[in-house]
Amino acid sequence: MSPADLACAYVGLGSNLHGPAAQVRTAIGLLGELPETRVERCSGLYRSSPVGMTNQPDFINAVCQLSTRLEALVLMRHLLALEAGRGRVRAEAGGPRILDLDLLLYIGADGVQQASRSADVVLPHPRLHERAFVLYPLHEIAPALEIAGQGGVGDLMANCSGQTIERLADAAAGREDAGSFESPP
Repeated sequence: MSPADLACAYVGLGSNLHGPAAQVRTAIGLLGELPETRVERCSGLYRSSPVGMTNQPDFINAVCQLSTRLEALVLMRHLLALEAGRGRVRAEAGGPRILDLDLLLYIGADGVQQASRSADVVLPHPRLHERAFVLYPLHEIAPALEIAGQGGVGDLMANCSGQTIERLADAAAGREDAGSFESPP
């Protein structure tokens, strides 16, 4: 794939059922099997408390950067198919899930960050700018990234006050290498 004709997509991964760390690691491998798509880098794994519906297990999260020739809507459809293939059932919003794959940002081959509010894909992903479980792993792999209309990833992490998140391991190797922290108030 030639870099000149590739879009850059950031995908959030999460799970809190049936071996969540293994679910996220498996999903990273599956992302690499998508047509005309390459996984460029992935954050480590993070454990985060649920937001909204709090009476459920903690989540394991990561973010991956992809290079792809797929259009945003086509990529989103592939992500939904991967979720379904792993057994994801969309029963209740914010509820427990085997696998959650979110298209966070999509930067076209022209370098322009796409914005969309269609029924099929919303870009940038709503609420990504206020969720520690997205911003911390995103910052790990793209610290200088700006989110259109919101600001820099590093600055946006301040919106996460009170959300507890813990870096657990490298996504691929499972190596323990960091501790927990609470985002500043």
